[in-house]
Amino acid sequence: MKFLPSSAVLLSACLLALSAHALEPEVAARSLVAEARAFEHGEGVRRDPARAAALYCQAAKLGDADAQFNLAWMYANGRGVDRDDALAATFFDLAARQGHEQAQRMLRFTGAPTRDLPLCMQDPPEPEPVMMAQAINPDLEAAFGTTADRRRVIEIVRELAPQFDIDPHLVLAVIGTESNFNPKARSPKNAQGLMQLIPETAQRFNVRDSYDPVQNIRGGMAYLRWLLAYFEGDVVLATAGYNAGEGAVDRYRGVPPYRETREYVKRIQTLFGKTEHRYDQTVTQPSPALRLVSRRG
Repeated sequence: MKFLPSSAVLLSACLLALSAHALEPEVAARSLVAEARAFEHGEGVRRDPARAAALYCQAAKLGDADAQFNLAWMYANGRGVDRDDALAATFFDLAARQGHEQAQRMLRFTGAPTRDLPLCMQDPPEPEPVMMAQAINPDLEAAFGTTADRRRVIEIVRELAPQFDIDPHLVLAVIGTESNFNPKARSPKNAQGLMQLIPETAQRFNVRDSYDPVQNIRGGMAYLRWLLAYFEGDVVLATAGYNAGEGAVDRYRGVPPYRETREYVKRIQTLFGKTEHRYDQTVTQPSPALRLVSRRG
């Protein structure tokens, strides 16, 4: 958990995104708040307090006072999040410093703000330099191939990668993170094979047998190529989409605030070490939410 020296510094962090391009983050924040309110109150969508809290947190990071107040209220009442009076005080304080009158009144009843922040308010950790040095090693066997079975997977990736114009290091980073090179791996959510394709994704990319290494890798590469085009070569967003679905990345305007997804992205960055990748713009239209998306989630 990241620690900051005071609530004043927290406020500065929340407002930093507004300093260079004030209008666009403000528009993004208002859109997030509107969506959050819909999920909070069940207006046109199924009521989902947890999703509402996550959306409010995204808008709070952009400096929106209403989002900060609403998120404080949710923490104070345990709606969509575990009750946390200290975090409630922190977000009431942030909103109050921007002149939010209700937040100013609520400060009379709260305790001291905390210096901890929820995951969605934090920047993703930097990749570990030791593993980075390994990841940029052009010798794939040295980086990933410690057994005969792994070397066979590496050969498949090396043969197929040029067809999809994908760096084989990225594919192997995904395989290592998804299945630890186990072609028979199956998750509780029924993701299957080396690149952990769920049945819907397998069907989408014409994979008949997800436990066949060649078919699985071909399907996983096709999906990665699509995601790279959809997010215009942004590896962080593309791999977040591979884990959580592109719709979740669009919905949260960045890496979704799921612990699993954030750890997944961190692991891929540790193994691959690059944030940008070439992409084929003819594969698909870019994400309509891309201009509002933040890689830092």
